[in-house]
Amino acid sequence: MNATLKITKIGNSAGVVLPKELLAHLGVAVGETVSVVTTQHGIELRGGEPDFEAQMAAAREVMARRKRALRELAK
Repeated sequence: MNATLKITKIGNSAGVVLPKELLAHLGVAVGETVSVVTTQHGIELRGGEPDFEAQMAAAREVMARRKRALRELAK
């Protein structure tokens, strides 16, 4: 899929609007996250990885439960 996207001003930043066909191709919906990867040919957008998100959720839970221990280890 090839698409030309226009860069628009969003506050003090810039952004692009992704057409619904591109969102469907990435397998994401509004509100979900995408990964941006730099390659030798430019950048690549990747849809969210469910395994990674589950791992991060588990890591956040452990960090919240073991906050004191992690703080001590960081000294």
